[in-house]
Amino acid sequence: MLSYDNQDQFPPHSMIDQVQPSFIRRCVSDILTGLSDGLTHFSGTSRAAVIFALQPDSPMLLCDPQQLLKGHEPIFNTLYLDNQQWRVNEKVQRDRKKFADIIPVKDLGLAGLLSHGGYSGSVFFQQWFTEHHPDLCSTGPTECWLEHAVWRFSHDLANDQELYTGISGYFLKEFATHAVRDHIIDQMNLFLGWDSQIRIYPVLDAILMLSETREEGSLPEGRLLIVDPSMVRELDFLVKFREEVRPQLVNYKHVRKLLLTVERSGRHLVSDGRAILGICGDLLPPFSLCADFRGRHGFLKINRNMVCSFADGRFSSTTYQAKLVQLEELLLDSTLDRSEIFFIFKIVSSLVHHSQERKHGCTIVIDLNPEPVVISGQVLSPPLDLRKPYMLKMAKSLAKVDGALHVGADQHLHGFACLLDGRSFPGEDRARGARYNSALRFTAEHADIIVVVVSSDRPVSVIYQGVEVHGTCILNQKVGCVYDLERLDRWVDL
Repeated sequence: MLSYDNQDQFPPHSMIDQVQPSFIRRCVSDILTGLSDGLTHFSGTSRAAVIFALQPDSPMLLCDPQQLLKGHEPIFNTLYLDNQQWRVNEKVQRDRKKFADIIPVKDLGLAGLLSHGGYSGSVFFQQWFTEHHPDLCSTGPTECWLEHAVWRFSHDLANDQELYTGISGYFLKEFATHAVRDHIIDQMNLFLGWDSQIRIYPVLDAILMLSETREEGSLPEGRLLIVDPSMVRELDFLVKFREEVRPQLVNYKHVRKLLLTVERSGRHLVSDGRAILGICGDLLPPFSLCADFRGRHGFLKINRNMVCSFADGRFSSTTYQAKLVQLEELLLDSTLDRSEIFFIFKIVSSLVHHSQERKHGCTIVIDLNPEPVVISGQVLSPPLDLRKPYMLKMAKSLAKVDGALHVGADQHLHGFACLLDGRSFPGEDRARGARYNSALRFTAEHADIIVVVVSSDRPVSVIYQGVEVHGTCILNQKVGCVYDLERLDRWVDL
């Protein structure tokens, strides 16, 4: 790996190329660390990487300490080595004072990755990358996060080394609320123009405060609709409060009480971002922001499209619905036909999501053997055909009973309240419950068995051959270290 420790390894074309390479490495490392840490809190385990060229004729450099880009070498070779068109951009002013004038470069559309880049006077070209998680409510906030990383790097290299404070990494680590706000502002500008009177930060603060405010011991449920004052006339109010007695949005306790009026209904509590205006039905204006409170968590939506979720006083990107990517991969590796895989995956997904929504745990045994194994429990005769909607609905009710559902490769339910036995083995996790460890033991002793365990506190585990199948990477990143930079052409040839 090439690490730039000597200044003369950069071509001295301008002031920016005279910046100490160690300083450039520190800027890149600080941003990557903050980006990875922040996105990990927002979306789950996340890696980050960057490619950049300081000048049009500078070598393209890469920093990928967690091997996020591994496997994409051919496409990078095609985009940046075989094709040199990226070096030509007449709109770029080669003046580091123009660091904020960034010409954006959109997402490359690489499988499993999100990216954002740009051209500027201080850094001719840069592109930042992170993971595209399967359970994102929206890619918008993450893209805004990457967009700000572009701006921070351009800003850092535009300043003198002596003025560098290292704040970029810390700021990106705590960027969640700002990323959500930036995405909302982008959408508002598209629908409303630049003159909206809604102030987003106070609205986001109110949503987080309300999500933690209990009323008679219960967390909030119901929908809070935020509309621009110019669109209030388009709402069909069921109840409208007089202007002089409208509760202020910052009066969280009062607003929490009013949410009781729209709890578990199709109605919305309406606000203009400052006060509560009244209650309306389900007919929405051309642009609206909705906080959908669902007890322990909630969702923030723009025009019914999810932006992010919120829980425990912070925003995140999760949909709170298991995507079961690991299960899908195991089924694809089996000998079943594609049609059988499709129906089994659809059946299990429906059972898992129902259990999550009703907040009760369950265990689903997926038996891929030609003849289902014998499991102690309530054996059904005849088995229920889960391809039929009313039978699947029955299975959802049976899942509430202690024990496991036994689903065969024939897409039939062969039993419920099944007891999973097995001998103790070293792979058990004493930190997890009996349901989880029983699944470990059972799959360790039975071939072609997959067990999906849904815990009452929402985590979903896919277990096969005595091991939980993980879909996330384990990061070995060292906090505070300075990473090496590598030439892209040498990385591609490795």
